[in-house]
Amino acid sequence: MKKKWLFLVGILVMALFLAGCLERVKTPADNDTEKPAPPERNAGELTAHFIDVGQGDATLFETEDYAILIDTGNWNDTDAVEYLEKLGVSKIDIVVGTHPDSDHIGQLDKVIEQFEVSEVWLSGNVSTSDTFIRALEAIEANSTDYYEPRTGETFDVGGMEIEVLHPAEVTGKGNEESISMKITYKDVSFIMTGDAGVKEEQEMIDSGAELDAEILHLGHHGSNTSSGTAFLKAVSPEVAIYSAGIDNSYGHPHAEVIAAAENAGAKVYGTDVNGTVRVETDGISYEVLIEKDGIAVEGKNRCIDINIASSAELQEIEGIGPALAEAIIEARPFDAIEELDSIKGIGQGKIDAIKEQGLACIGG
Repeated sequence: MKKKWLFLVGILVMALFLAGCLERVKTPADNDTEKPAPPERNAGELTAHFIDVGQGDATLFETEDYAILIDTGNWNDTDAVEYLEKLGVSKIDIVVGTHPDSDHIGQLDKVIEQFEVSEVWLSGNVSTSDTFIRALEAIEANSTDYYEPRTGETFDVGGMEIEVLHPAEVTGKGNEESISMKITYKDVSFIMTGDAGVKEEQEMIDSGAELDAEILHLGHHGSNTSSGTAFLKAVSPEVAIYSAGIDNSYGHPHAEVIAAAENAGAKVYGTDVNGTVRVETDGISYEVLIEKDGIAVEGKNRCIDINIASSAELQEIEGIGPALAEAIIEARPFDAIEELDSIKGIGQGKIDAIKEQGLACIGG
């Protein structure tokens, strides 16, 4: 694959210049808990490791001879690197940094330095953070191949077929232009979307790509800015997995997203409650293995209160798009779901569908 050295050097220079103008505050890592050692690899199968890296993302796809790492955990820890070491990984064919946030490329420099990395994929968006600059410096220092994948491209890596779903281009929107992809191993597919939002999910739907997949990694750590109803319907996952830290300050995952995924027919797992989640497959069937039992957002009220919900949250409700969400916001408060029929575009049929979905509520 083609190197893009001139562009890489350019963004490194830009990032270094901008970083010199900004003041950054760092805090020490706070993780003294010993995590269990990963299991041994199963020859002849694909294993996807949704690694417990706290409030961050890191997912390893590996067959007997090939490995793809999507995101590398948070900047203030070494847990992703430690997991790979315990697993016995020595070579990684592709490391994907879905976008420049430090909870997604946090240990990218360490991964490049400690493992034989053949190629790094980044979106092309830049950041002024030390984390991003260290990643670029590591790519340069180790002469690692660099690539920026775009919508519609396909790759075959050791029997894993990768279809790039997003972005078609980059304009400086980091989260929104996360590298999103579908990874298929024989008859079993996974969809990974980084921190892409509902709008970008709709673009993936509109692209005409075949999105149906058995396993979905919920976008943006289970935030209600992602995993919209339309996308869940298009993917129709049997399993949904999110990556989030215990008691994180963002409130991830959001209860309405978990409810929407369950309503779409998915069994939901999360690294905050289940630890590292593994999916082992021979390409025909699959098995989900977890480190510990737990229920996502256990004990929380799983509904969207239409009187206080944001536009993004309202769009999780069946049949509600951006225009209707804004109309609901302007017309509230409501005393009952049935009162939504006062809004143009919401008739009895849509109200019946909303009630059947069971996600909308009053005073939830």
